[in-house]
Amino acid sequence: MNLFTKLSQRAAEGRPIRVGLIGAGKFGSMYLAQVPRIPGVHLVGIADLSPANARANLERVGWSPARTDAASLDDALRRGNTHVGDDWQALVSHPQVEIVVECTGNPIAAVDHCLAAFAQGKHVVNVTVEADAFCGPLLARKARDAGVIYSLAYGDQPALACDLVDWARTCGFPIVAAGRGHKWLPKFRESTPDTVWDHWGVTAEQAKLGGMNPKMFNAFLDGSKPAIESTAIANATGLEAPDDGLAFPPGSVNDIPALMRLKNEGGHLTKKGVVEVISSLNPDGSSVGYDIRKGVWVCIEADTDYIKRCFQEYQVVTDPGGRNMVAYKKWHLIGLELGVSVASIGLRGEPTGVPSHFNADVIATAKRDLKPGEMLDGEGGYTVFGKLFPARRSLALGSLPLGLAHHLKLVRPVLKDQSLTWDDVQIDPALPAYRVRREMEALFAV
Repeated sequence: MNLFTKLSQRAAEGRPIRVGLIGAGKFGSMYLAQVPRIPGVHLVGIADLSPANARANLERVGWSPARTDAASLDDALRRGNTHVGDDWQALVSHPQVEIVVECTGNPIAAVDHCLAAFAQGKHVVNVTVEADAFCGPLLARKARDAGVIYSLAYGDQPALACDLVDWARTCGFPIVAAGRGHKWLPKFRESTPDTVWDHWGVTAEQAKLGGMNPKMFNAFLDGSKPAIESTAIANATGLEAPDDGLAFPPGSVNDIPALMRLKNEGGHLTKKGVVEVISSLNPDGSSVGYDIRKGVWVCIEADTDYIKRCFQEYQVVTDPGGRNMVAYKKWHLIGLELGVSVASIGLRGEPTGVPSHFNADVIATAKRDLKPGEMLDGEGGYTVFGKLFPARRSLALGSLPLGLAHHLKLVRPVLKDQSLTWDDVQIDPALPAYRVRREMEALFAV
């Protein structure tokens, strides 16, 4: 619990953790808003496809131009400020950059960035959880083989859920289920970037002012991001995916212990030890009240009468039988909390969540009837959404992972709500992300 003390010590010794950031969009900008206040960390460089947009975001979060007037990475190191450019390879290969934060949101590019960072002996915080969802277990193994750390990003819900699961297990509690919240109704499956703000809770004008990308936020609304993040949680904790995918049962925080019972006990689970998402909306669209939409939770079990009595004595909220209890964090602040990952890796050599299993997968599923010749546009777009599958099922079916469903041409028709397979699309087998995915499938299928 002393990361800040250790950071302050590194600052006093003139030995900051040296960081490179790839991608200065919404998540990256939130980290940029915080990093000047964090002692013992030097953001050496920012690489973005549009340095002009990166500089505009820096101005938006309050950076002065003097902080980014370095002519090169070496100049930034000498002067203690930050270089902004478009050469991510130079950033990843610089010998004094210790940690690379992958923040592009592009899963195909993210795989390239991660692999290049490992080859250069760099630790990676992978904010692009879409990439982790389709090949994270193999990325983690490649990082380990290279002697570096691969980590989920603290502040994003998967890492926060991993933290709660680790707390529960360290305390000795059996895990019934864990996951995140979401604003969910079944009709949101069909949402597109054109309709996202109608349901999200902000106006189009507010979204534009906040730099909110409609496609990215629609990936949350249409169920893709909950499936992606549930996959990351399952693969990092060893929890299972529900056999029939996410159920999105509606409920308040206080309802979670009762919801996370087996079906024959009045709950929604077919088995224990799974990931799930709790909806903040009742089926009629009304609010459930005191929801967990922006947070994460873990449901633990009292497996002895003594622990059940402890729950009762300390007046925690449980299911009617007094056995299940929920611990939760109601909010997550995404990039504003990313500094915890950087500090954990740089000071302790510990990731804030890392995939060690291949239990879950998120599969591209048609939003509407699709025709041969159409191009898939990935999560949050107009063509597909993500659905959570147990990994053994997705491998058996030859399913197409959502993270690779970008700019692929369909070669045969796919009906609405049908999940896609490799045989439905035309894909370049030389694509690094495709090769990594196929390597992972072969490894974990054994």
